[in-house]
Amino acid sequence: MTAIIEVKNLTRLYGEQGVVCRALHEVSFEIEAGAFVAVMGPSGSGKTTLLNIISTIDMPTQGRVVIDGRETAAFKEKELALFRREVIGFVFQEFNLLDNMTIRDNIALPLTLNNIKAETILRRVQELTVLFGIDSQLNKYPYQLSGGQRQRAAVCRALVNEPKILFADEPTGALDSETSTQVMALLREIAKDKLVIMVTHNAELAAEYSTRIIRL
Repeated sequence: MTAIIEVKNLTRLYGEQGVVCRALHEVSFEIEAGAFVAVMGPSGSGKTTLLNIISTIDMPTQGRVVIDGRETAAFKEKELALFRREVIGFVFQEFNLLDNMTIRDNIALPLTLNNIKAETILRRVQELTVLFGIDSQLNKYPYQLSGGQRQRAAVCRALVNEPKILFADEPTGALDSETSTQVMALLREIAKDKLVIMVTHNAELAAEYSTRIIRL
């Protein structure tokens, strides 16, 4: 099977000459479609830095990231924006939902920004929220939901544009044990249709639910 992501000799340095922090050093690997990859390592090992670079939030100091045969560093600004909208979904530890918007509007936001027709947006939001069991919460605001419900809403928002790759940075970090297990099970289901790459500190959940572990 062809790799959907190729990471080659990835190095990331922060700071100026004389005071330099090396977050990553010559990291290389390939990932095939349909995997559920857990990125693990101690604090400061560069897990989030790696995720940010692969997802094009950050750029490497040296090395290459190739996604779907395209080198991310070669994208022009408009190409990069289009690539992010069409290929990538992102889930954060702290949900990053907007408290002044309903759950429906939070989930719909990526499609709204892409000028998708209203009926298409509403249909897609309904399909996802039924799948994730939060369709009865659409008129509520994030602060009215439990942590697990908010994370489900965040996952719906990340999936609403039907990305090929879902990135998740400590998606269970703010959740209790039972809710973490539920979210991990949902991510495993998602990985049947698309590539999921997740940063986590939880070795037990990573071992049980992911199909591959990358250690830094």
